[in-house]
Amino acid sequence: MAAAFIAGQFASGTGVHQYDPGPAGRAEKVLTSLGVVTPPVESVLIQARSTGHPAAAAAEVTKATLEVRSALAALPRAAADIRGPFSGRREGAALTARAGLAALVTFNVAGPHAAAQTTVLTDLAAVRQIQARHPDLLIQEAGQASTDRVANALLGQDFRKSEWTSIPLTLALLLVVFGALIAAGIPVLLAATAVITAVSLLGVAGHWFPVGSGTSELVLVIGMAVGVDYSLFYLRREREERVAGHDDQVVVGLAAATSGRAILVSGLTVMVSLAGLFLTGIDMFTGIAFGTITVVGVAVLGSLFFLPAVLSWLGPWADRLQLPYLGGRRTHPRPSRLWAGVAAGVVRRPLLFGGAAVIALLALSAPALGMRLANPAIDLPSNLGIVHVLADIRHDFPAKPPPAEVVVSGANLDSPAMQRELAALRGQAVKIGPPTHEPVSVSAVGGGKALVIDVPLAGSGSSTVSTNALLTLENKILPDTIGKVGGASFAVTGDTAADHDLRVMLHSRTPIVFGIVALLAFVLLLLAFRSVAIPLVSIGLNFLSVGGAYGLVTLIFQDGHLQSLLGFTSFGALIPWVPLFTFVMLFGLSMDYHVFILSRIRELWSGGTSARDSIVGGVGRSAGVVTSAAVIMVAVFSIFATLDMIDVKMLGVGLAAAVIIDATLVRGVVLPAALALLGERAWYLPSWLAWLPGRSLVCEGLLVRRHARRSAHPPHGPLAPQSPVSAGAPARAGAPARVGATP
Repeated sequence: MAAAFIAGQFASGTGVHQYDPGPAGRAEKVLTSLGVVTPPVESVLIQARSTGHPAAAAAEVTKATLEVRSALAALPRAAADIRGPFSGRREGAALTARAGLAALVTFNVAGPHAAAQTTVLTDLAAVRQIQARHPDLLIQEAGQASTDRVANALLGQDFRKSEWTSIPLTLALLLVVFGALIAAGIPVLLAATAVITAVSLLGVAGHWFPVGSGTSELVLVIGMAVGVDYSLFYLRREREERVAGHDDQVVVGLAAATSGRAILVSGLTVMVSLAGLFLTGIDMFTGIAFGTITVVGVAVLGSLFFLPAVLSWLGPWADRLQLPYLGGRRTHPRPSRLWAGVAAGVVRRPLLFGGAAVIALLALSAPALGMRLANPAIDLPSNLGIVHVLADIRHDFPAKPPPAEVVVSGANLDSPAMQRELAALRGQAVKIGPPTHEPVSVSAVGGGKALVIDVPLAGSGSSTVSTNALLTLENKILPDTIGKVGGASFAVTGDTAADHDLRVMLHSRTPIVFGIVALLAFVLLLLAFRSVAIPLVSIGLNFLSVGGAYGLVTLIFQDGHLQSLLGFTSFGALIPWVPLFTFVMLFGLSMDYHVFILSRIRELWSGGTSARDSIVGGVGRSAGVVTSAAVIMVAVFSIFATLDMIDVKMLGVGLAAAVIIDATLVRGVVLPAALALLGERAWYLPSWLAWLPGRSLVCEGLLVRRHARRSAHPPHGPLAPQSPVSAGAPARAGAPARVGATP
């Protein structure tokens, strides 16, 4: 961790640009390579607070508007290309509204683009001074630079909030779970170490990967969730074996042989799932994938090396500093009678209970069939002042949708052939343009190394009409014109093109991500449990959990339920990247509980317990830690639901809801029902697959007995003996221990 922290401080870099996918991204790369940057546009809205005396109010608006223009003109390093009414120019008439009671001044933020968010502060200060001189008017500024500044400040505020909320909340819940201060601090220490290491390495990865501003938030919450989960699994097993009477060294060895192996399998599955983000080809996911895989990998390594070392060093001291009323009870874990009873009822009637649970999950997933993907006009909370200003500007001065930007590069850009085709393009562009027949403009950039052609599109910019116009431009008009010029290539960017290309990329890559992630998870679970049915059941259950989460998120955020409770305004769709990221996250994280429960069941079955009794015993013994881990993970993910950004809020609600579904209905009912229906066939491995590696991963039963024989003290206590035949489920008479062999 120290090495990663030092590297992050001295070798961090953020030089990799993040581009949109598809043709829009290619066009952006051409412009970036030529140093062509579009300056951010700001607008100042001047409007009368009262309309009681229209003539006097209009005169006051005119005076203030001229003051705004003069003040901005006096700031050549902060404002350029100032446009506004009352200048005698033709375009000025379009910048007044409501009979002169509202006026708009627009300008570009001057100076380097990278410093725009700082430069705009000078412009904002000038506008505030004019506002102070005109209390009867409302003078406000909003635009690209000021909005980006507010968004980044909000992200930073959200990160600090999640940072200062998640750790104390997690520690408080762990105190309730463990009943001892030292034991509760171990998972927090592991999770915090993993997060610090991953965030530090993100700074180094910025030299090669585009790392977005919100990546650290995801790393923090995911690191806290998996770090605490893995520690819980390990510590719970260590406590069980200590209560059973084993000495300190044997206790740690038993925990490593059982829970340690489950953590390894679970962590690998999570990382494989998150690696699916690399397959999307979307820059936004690259940094997120690297950061989340890193934090999970560090948490796994810490669980396999740091935890055993700390527990060996602490010994019984891990349970010191116990809390009143909780300490003695929490430090002597027992199987859950509630979940063991539920599992017993399910295995008696698996078809009835399992079928009812599956039907309920499918019903919960049904709203996802009507899921719509789109980006909000402004990805900021509706209660922010800048959002209200932008809404007022759009109301009084409805803006035309931004045109499609055709970037042409290569050879023959100034040739007669290019001029002929540009003329042909202007003629054909009328078919896809707005009814106003706005002209097509062409400008040379980068010293003549590229052309930027602005082509107005019909529609609102985000409507189906605009998308159809864009497709006609890309697939027919441009190939028939610019495409005929030898040596020249073109790509289309702009807001409409970028949104369309993102949706197309997600639509085409999502099935690939789903398939590859499921296939790799199948292989990992096949090696871990040496069974064909177990991976298939696991993947099916994961899809049920994801479907339920999709349905809930669609109901809440797309259909607008619980808006006041969660503090958001629905825009009738889901942000495009959220469903795919939710899938890879849930597919991996749900394996935490799944692998842990299956490992306990497999441990009992390997020792000779019957298939049905091992289900009841495994669910009962793992229920306590699974419930505790789920409560903590839900609490951590729920922090996202309290943050301001709508996409983060969607993600938090989806993940928290899925964990609740997964840890209760799926793992408590559907999993036992599926295993009961399969019986001994659940652990079947065809003889032609007997060569597969991984046999040792399922020998928990023999490992437990081997370590138990090394113990200097005979087993005793409420859980004795802690062998694979325990858990309240008697082994069949004369049943041999199974060693992962083919039945």
